[in-house]
Amino acid sequence: MSLFTGACVALVTPFKEDGSVNFEKLIELLDYHLAHKTDALLICGTTGEASTISDEDQVECVRLAAEHVNKRLPVIAGAGSNDTAHAIELGKACEKAGADGLLLVTPYYNKTTQKGLVAHYKAIAEAVNIPIILYNVPGRTGMRIAPETCEELSKVPNIIGVKEASGDISEVAKTAALCGPDFDIYSGNDDQTLPILSLGGKGVISVTSNIIPDEMHDLCQSFWEGDYKKACEIQLGILGVFDAMFCEVNPIPVKGAMNMLGFNVGECHLPLVEMSDAHKEFVKNELTKFGLLK
Repeated sequence: MSLFTGACVALVTPFKEDGSVNFEKLIELLDYHLAHKTDALLICGTTGEASTISDEDQVECVRLAAEHVNKRLPVIAGAGSNDTAHAIELGKACEKAGADGLLLVTPYYNKTTQKGLVAHYKAIAEAVNIPIILYNVPGRTGMRIAPETCEELSKVPNIIGVKEASGDISEVAKTAALCGPDFDIYSGNDDQTLPILSLGGKGVISVTSNIIPDEMHDLCQSFWEGDYKKACEIQLGILGVFDAMFCEVNPIPVKGAMNMLGFNVGECHLPLVEMSDAHKEFVKNELTKFGLLK
């Protein structure tokens, strides 16, 4: 059973000037997405800078989101690690905090083999009772989840899908063919949302939804309603915003854009730094062209 269909926002984590999590601002962001067309919330994923937040703050962000949203939207917790034991403990804590599902990135740095991936994910799946979405993002982790590995893991009852950020549409198609329609595929690259929907994808886990949630939802909805022309127009019409959101390493540009738009989400944690002046100007121009800034 799908955790969600449509556009899930990969929510930024707002910080105060001292670098601590701004929980009051987090509630404001949750309310913003409840008031718009966002279909689900990912808390403390890559865009949420989970890698530089303590486990305690990460779990508190999940708890606060689950409590505040109160089942009005699915709350998915980023809970991956390159240490299986750590991922198990974090996953269990996020489940206890009220998460409806987990997004689990592949082990990074130490990496593993495809056989190791199966063992890693099975161990976590056996330790929790909520659905799991695999996260295939070799550009960040240094390793891919092979389509055949997805097929093997799709047999585990609570492993229900994959966030596909490999950028390789041919591999996504192979995964869809091997795993069948009951295994959910979500685009992990905003600019590949429509191509992945065309292969049977269930939606997108989106950075850009932080600033244009309605459009990202409408892109998916138009496709499912059979209005492929409209879906294509939306996808192509957002390309400039996509380019702006990924002109530097995520989430540097999206946080910069949100601050330009008055969300006041603070800066990123080091080692991520402010955008260059040239990229700030580029982002500002694209937001203006899209009608977000005057």
